[in-house]
Amino acid sequence: MFIFQYCYFVWETCLLMLCLYMHASDLIQVECSNPSLLPEPGKRRSIEEPFVKIELLTPKEYIGALMELAQDRRGIFKEMKYITENRASIIYELPLAEMVGDFFDQLKSRSKGYASMEYNFIGYTESDLIKLDILINGDRVEPLATIVHKDKAYSVGRALTQKLKELIPRQMFKVPIQATIGSKVIASEAISAIRKDVLAKCYGGDISRKKKLLKKQAEGKKRMKAIGKVDVPQEAFMAVLKLEKEVL
Repeated sequence: MFIFQYCYFVWETCLLMLCLYMHASDLIQVECSNPSLLPEPGKRRSIEEPFVKIELLTPKEYIGALMELAQDRRGIFKEMKYITENRASIIYELPLAEMVGDFFDQLKSRSKGYASMEYNFIGYTESDLIKLDILINGDRVEPLATIVHKDKAYSVGRALTQKLKELIPRQMFKVPIQATIGSKVIASEAISAIRKDVLAKCYGGDISRKKKLLKKQAEGKKRMKAIGKVDVPQEAFMAVLKLEKEVL
């Protein structure tokens, strides 16, 4: 088995992924420390993620809201029973990754603080997980790579590209931001270039001179884009980590 270990959020909550990894004709076990070391899709047999059994204790009026929460987090319903006339126990199995974000906050919010939960680790379950990469100006930014469930890839990719567009400063050239799975782009945004008015001092109606100036500006921006590097501010990384907590 291939062991894949990665950290989701700022406080370094580490989750252990198990992946059947084919090397030549053998299944081997390798330990990794970040998403960039996940084997290529063509070499992987399967990926397993840790699952927990969770018991939700809630007043009966919040049963529907909490069942919806668990199912939104890929929960598998197991059992529900009333422990008193007005209080129920709901049991689900769900991925540990779905709990390290805002699950507890949502539990309290949807039950107005009256619900509680207990959970315990039950083992690993095969899941349809994929690596989501972020490219800025065509360059892959490894610290922003993450592992997501296939069903959530588009929504997570869309949210990440939109947040980065808000936070990365504008450049003298257009900056594309893309979320990709392998070579496939699933979401994209673009930061528009800072535009200098090269025609400000071009008086009169000489259209050929104006065209020449605009063409020269476009060529300069093209060269700048080819060699330019985009610095991602620290606050952008922190905001993306916070966003992952909300959407994963």
